[in-house]
Amino acid sequence: VQLQASGGGLVQPGGSLTLSCAVSGRIWGINAEGWYRQTPGKQRELVVGISSGGGTNYADSVKGRFTISRDNSKNTVYLQMNSLKPEDTAVYYCNADVTYYTDYNHLKTQNYWGQGTLVTVSS
Repeated sequence: VQLQASGGGLVQPGGSLTLSCAVSGRIWGINAEGWYRQTPGKQRELVVGISSGGGTNYADSVKGRFTISRDNSKNTVYLQMNSLKPEDTAVYYCNADVTYYTDYNHLKTQNYWGQGTLVTVSS
């Protein structure tokens, strides 16, 4: 199982970006997913999580500006980021609890991280 994050880049304050995280592998199902971010010297923090049932939990700092969504047919979760601020600058990581088939076709659930994608908000 692999999580491939993409979509980061440089954007001006007030601008928008959409991050994507595609899950690949011998997947039986994807449970909770989320986006986290980290800046140098700080702990990784939750930006938003989404449960298998679609319930969401946003950090107060991004409520009303960021939106998480998922395309189950593509095993992909998205993070639409609007009205970006310089303080949103960070490396963004996707995270997912994935149930997959082992080499013996047993089902196993494990937590995975994507590789991180840098978002820089600056004029």
